[in-house]
Amino acid sequence: MILYDDPISGNGYKIRLLLALLGIPYQYVPVDILRGESRTVEFLAKNPNGRIPVLQLDDGTFLPESNAVLFYLSQGTAYWPGDKVEQAQVMQWLFFEQYSHEPNIATARFWLAIKGFDDTPFNRELLEQRHKAGNEALAVMDQHLSTRTFMVGERYSIADIALYAYTHEAHEGGFDLFLYPHVQAWLDRVSGQPGHVTTEWIPSA
Repeated sequence: MILYDDPISGNGYKIRLLLALLGIPYQYVPVDILRGESRTVEFLAKNPNGRIPVLQLDDGTFLPESNAVLFYLSQGTAYWPGDKVEQAQVMQWLFFEQYSHEPNIATARFWLAIKGFDDTPFNRELLEQRHKAGNEALAVMDQHLSTRTFMVGERYSIADIALYAYTHEAHEGGFDLFLYPHVQAWLDRVSGQPGHVTTEWIPSA
């Protein structure tokens, strides 16, 4: 398998983390999104949406969208539950992550920590909107985790992996995680899982 990804991407980190946990070897191909490398003709042939990450399967199939890749890789593993209700609940949190969580927390992080923030009244208003919605998402997680060890079924799954990726770096986007003690405790549980790798980890081959 080949993973096309930018090391700064939390969406890419989800895939790198699960591949590491599963012990699956793969080739890593960096794609610099800040230099427009995901918008080249060559890359658009892999994903017409022009976004990373993209996982190329051994048969040549290109699979974009990070949570779709998590779903594919987790089938038949401990990271995908066997119970049908729990499967649906995992999907619930994957949709929540992409609809309510990532667009706000990841975007604020990108503006403040990666791209650089153009501090104008208009942009400040946009950032405030992202902070409001992002904090609402973190509050939902905190309340959910107040009575649970992990997001679904009391065991570590791709629901946790998907949400961990940008949550553990939310402070880079101006979010105060000290407001969410149950989220903080969950972050520690996730990072303490056997085989865990950090965002800086990239396979050597």
